Amino acid sequence: MATFEATAVSTSDTGLTVKAREFEFVVDEPQSLGGGNTGPNPVEYVLGALLGCLNVVVHLVAREHGVTLTSFKATARGDLDPSKFMGKNMDVRAGYEAIEVTIEVEGDAEPDKLDEIARISESRCPVSDNLAFATPVAIKIVKIG
Repeated sequence: MATFEATAVSTSDTGLTVKAREFEFVVDEPQSLGGGNTGPNPVEYVLGALLGCLNVVVHLVAREHGVTLTSFKATARGDLDPSKFMGKNMDVRAGYEAIEVTIEVEGDAEPDKLDEIARISESRCPVSDNLAFATPVAIKIVKIG
């Protein structure tokens, strides 16, 4: 079992500095959502996390199937209705309605082999798994000082 952890400190009502291992990144909302636009927003990081995970898994699965990939370019896109987030409509999802990923590769695989690699990769990608299936999340707020 591997355990991962991230910690964060708020820099504004919408801005946050996150630390994971020795790395640091900024999260913020675009100005259109009341933010300072100092970094990607949380749902953009979700898309980036999915693409990052698929990059690793697709290369791994391709190698396991004797396929060499010489290039990998991916796009993730999702539609999200911000009205629940904004407190205006509680009858819609807060998150993405769906996410579509397109991966363009060069290499020595035929299309049917790429379809197989895509299917296997989707099932083995931890981020895809977290998005596709309910993952228990427990949030608590504690007062300090």
